[in-house]
Amino acid sequence: MASLTPVSQSRSLFCITALKNSPPRMFSSLPNPNLIFTHGPRLRFQSPRRVSRVPMRALVVTATTAEKPRKKYPGEAKGFVEEMRFVAMKLHTREQAKEGEKDAKQPEEKPVAKWEPTVEGYLRFLVDSKLVYDTLELIVEKASVPYYANFRNTGLERSSKLAKDLEWFKEQGYIIPGPSETGLTYASYLEELSDKDPQAFICHFYNVYFAHSAGGRMIGKKVAEILLDKKELEFYKWEGDLSQLLQNVREKLNKVAESWTREEKDHCLEETEKSFKYSGDILRLILSR
Repeated sequence: MASLTPVSQSRSLFCITALKNSPPRMFSSLPNPNLIFTHGPRLRFQSPRRVSRVPMRALVVTATTAEKPRKKYPGEAKGFVEEMRFVAMKLHTREQAKEGEKDAKQPEEKPVAKWEPTVEGYLRFLVDSKLVYDTLELIVEKASVPYYANFRNTGLERSSKLAKDLEWFKEQGYIIPGPSETGLTYASYLEELSDKDPQAFICHFYNVYFAHSAGGRMIGKKVAEILLDKKELEFYKWEGDLSQLLQNVREKLNKVAESWTREEKDHCLEETEKSFKYSGDILRLILSR
């Protein structure tokens, strides 16, 4: 009886490839060492089938599949503040900003030159504005979310400036009203957001301060021409270079947003419309009788 010996490793590899379900056993005494052992009551031998050559590149399977680059958001390359600015500008009317896409429907959305403000309405606006700034400054001072502390003493604070303006009006004999339901509602909403939804709160923080430094100044100048004999209120004055103050806050906001996921950033941007609504409600008080 012929003795059994294993064939070389390279030959057995071919056998495994050809018959995965029939582990081969090879006989060294066989005339042709490439013959294959198959199951059955008898020994049968067959020549290996010819395997066509396959280019190696067709067999290569990559570990990772290249993903298409994610489409960047408008302004994203410059930082998240630019994303917020882009969204905010689109919510302006065409008369308010060249990037604006909104049609003017509310009285305060019309060109400022067409406004007919009243002193009483302007006082309501200043009082409610002070309440909003009081709330914002208190929130960052308490810093229930640690990164709120980055926005203390930025130079953009308006609460103390408004206090001086309201005192001046009082000295002129005007009666200072209490906060309206409009201001109280917005202040309450900001407090709620600051604890439960920091991304949404940051949206309001940005829009309130940055909008006042831009369009807010233009409104203040126009109202002063009509009602105050061109007197410039403290509300529209900043100590130091306003452009640099804004840039400092812009950098801090960008830094905070670096730790956010894309979903959190999107959530912040989605809050812009609400921010405009609340601010618009307060701004509309200027035109009230």
